[in-house]
Amino acid sequence: MRSNDWKIQFCDALTNWYRRECRDLPWRRTSNPYWIWISEVMLQQTRVDTVIPYYLRFTERYPKMEDLAYAPEEELMKNWEGLGYYSRVRNLQSGVREAFETYGEVPADPVRFMKLKGVGPYTAGAVMSIAYGIPAPAVDGNVMRVLSRVLLIEDDIVKPKTRKIFEEAVMDLIDREDPSSFNQGLMELGATVCTPTRPKCLLCPVRDWCAAYHEGREEELPVKSKKKKQETVPRTVIAVKNRSGRWLLERRPDEGLLAGMWEFPAAETADPDEAAREIAGRHGLELGPLQETVRFKHVFTHRIWEVAAFAAAADDDGTPAARSGWFLPEEIGSLTLPNPTKKVRDAVIGE
Repeated sequence: MRSNDWKIQFCDALTNWYRRECRDLPWRRTSNPYWIWISEVMLQQTRVDTVIPYYLRFTERYPKMEDLAYAPEEELMKNWEGLGYYSRVRNLQSGVREAFETYGEVPADPVRFMKLKGVGPYTAGAVMSIAYGIPAPAVDGNVMRVLSRVLLIEDDIVKPKTRKIFEEAVMDLIDREDPSSFNQGLMELGATVCTPTRPKCLLCPVRDWCAAYHEGREEELPVKSKKKKQETVPRTVIAVKNRSGRWLLERRPDEGLLAGMWEFPAAETADPDEAAREIAGRHGLELGPLQETVRFKHVFTHRIWEVAAFAAAADDDGTPAARSGWFLPEEIGSLTLPNPTKKVRDAVIGE
């Protein structure tokens, strides 16, 4: 049974290592809680290297809360284009607007902050500890991996109730003097040293206090049950061009997958003739012969699209359905397009 002295030593080793070795990332050069909030939302389920240029553009385009709060949705979505998980930016805008209108700033109170749209326990803990120095748990996958090994926690990290165990563990260990370096140190350690496979234990600043390392079990942890198998969905896309050189696009619903984004007409079928009939029917069109352009798979978190894309000509504009329209190629570039639509566009029109 180890005494509580190890916790102090663990904290010191972790925070000193972080201050010395942490990567130089743009959001680590500011204490602006609004900018840190932006970075934390962008970093969810996205690689650091991918986020950097988006973060720099966002903080330049929307330097103050009110700039983001009242930005036109289409412009905001266009600036987010390519980051994926588009509900994040909608929730971020709603939360920032609510914070600005209610408090005039990001509230330095975890309870108030977490009541804002889109702010969950991780975002709240990260922003409060990094921006305001408030001891609060910021538990993500990296933190759960590190602490499952250090503390030999064998609970399944996929189960929502397990998060509470790790939040309590963080609060038991956290450096009250520098919660920012502690939380970021755990995240950094998980991202660069205590990796999912082949952790670099010999480089780890806290291996002396790691129970899994001493028992040779570091690669067994964390315990993580397999996710449900992704559903595979056939999707036939038909890029329709009229006589004036315009292409038909539809806007997706405001809720759900790829909400509010533009795409070429599509049908959830592997039969191109069936898709052509469905698309022609909803737009009142007569379509010419189909010409196959590209096939690919697009992987989402819970499903996989098997996309087959075709091009077809239309003699007239028909009677386009609601939330759709005809666009010249140069106009399409100003719309917010998901990556699958960009692939089709590149195949049928060119970049």
